[in-house]
Amino acid sequence: MEYPFWDIPLVGGGMLIGIIAILHVFVSHFAIGAGLFLVLTERKARREGDTALLDYLKRHSTFFILVVLVFGAVSGVGIWWAIGLVHPTATSALIHIFVWAWAIEWVFFVIELLAAFIYYYGWNRLDARTHETIGWIYFAGAWLSLFMINGILTFMLSTGKWPETRSIVDAFFNPTMLPSLVVRTAVTIALAGLYALITASAEADESLREKVVKYASKWVLVGMTIIPIGGIWYISRIPDQAREISMGGAPVVTLFAAASIIFSAFVFLATLLGPFLFPRRFHVTFAFVIVALGLITTGVTEWVREAVRKPYIIYNYMYSNAIRAEDTQKVWEQGVLGSAKWALLTEEDKRNPLAMGEKVFRFSCQSCHTVNGFNGIKFAVKGWEKDFLDMQIQKLDQLKGYMPPFLGNEEERKALVEWLYSLNNPPQQTAARP
Repeated sequence: MEYPFWDIPLVGGGMLIGIIAILHVFVSHFAIGAGLFLVLTERKARREGDTALLDYLKRHSTFFILVVLVFGAVSGVGIWWAIGLVHPTATSALIHIFVWAWAIEWVFFVIELLAAFIYYYGWNRLDARTHETIGWIYFAGAWLSLFMINGILTFMLSTGKWPETRSIVDAFFNPTMLPSLVVRTAVTIALAGLYALITASAEADESLREKVVKYASKWVLVGMTIIPIGGIWYISRIPDQAREISMGGAPVVTLFAAASIIFSAFVFLATLLGPFLFPRRFHVTFAFVIVALGLITTGVTEWVREAVRKPYIIYNYMYSNAIRAEDTQKVWEQGVLGSAKWALLTEEDKRNPLAMGEKVFRFSCQSCHTVNGFNGIKFAVKGWEKDFLDMQIQKLDQLKGYMPPFLGNEEERKALVEWLYSLNNPPQQTAARP
């Protein structure tokens, strides 16, 4: 509540972050796994004297550079841009809590970028041993970058002992840090294989295509086998309420969690029954189908990971509407609009409950809800009478455990009720006399 609110009609800030983040995750995890894929496959090709496979790797590395260093880099900047505007308070908190962790991650990221360019331009310029060494340096920098970011992301769901100790060590090595690292590392391996299926299936040489397609499919199957093992460990370490939300506490979240499992199974089976068992018949169209299934799996899984964190943006520290849990008493006393520095409540607003109610909604609810679009509040409260609305708002955190408590004063609560009711029951306009 320390910053202005950025209103994104229809889509909402959360959905905007989600779209950019899912696409970035799908590319950035490929960037890590592809580093391992390239260097291990290069080593295999040189050991076996397979010049055709080396030529394929050169072509695949062009694809790799374009996807990772163009789209991956741009989408990474897009995430910072989006979270800085949609959740500036939470972004500021994560920067301050993990300032040295971010600094370390940026060092690894620079190493990753430099190594990627040297590796790509090093084909036919560097000797084999040096070229492979650069490949290992790239993979190490990329994986260590994931290691750092993973600790920060998992902190948002499992803050562990940090609320008491305020130690960066407790924040970083939180309860879900290691199981999440296992899952994400497995995802990088699977995505390395998925992307390789695209370039391999487009090869003109039939024998090379068959060999690389089968080889790439093994990467997918290995990664997809490890993911559920790490996933079970991860679920066992998340907070109890988050686990309840994913397992029936919020039906929509449960459906998405089930969809994550189902689509993961589809990716595994499609890879097993396609490129692994029948590499000769495998076509580039089928490769894009499997990649699309992988993207859907990534999307629904990331959505569930975000959803189970509710009602917090940083668990047990900051609610999704940017109110710190430790400040709830102060907000109750001052009111939502009295605590929001950019509320700009005028005397006219105070006399108009609809105007006041709209501003209360903006600073209390609109971080998750739009009015008419995604997660739209107008549809959610359709048919609700004022007494029912008032009761729901007063007991918001009790009736809906994934929503924060309403922290406004009585005047703000009644204004919010009036405004919500007016969405589906607009006030009658008095006809002007002739």
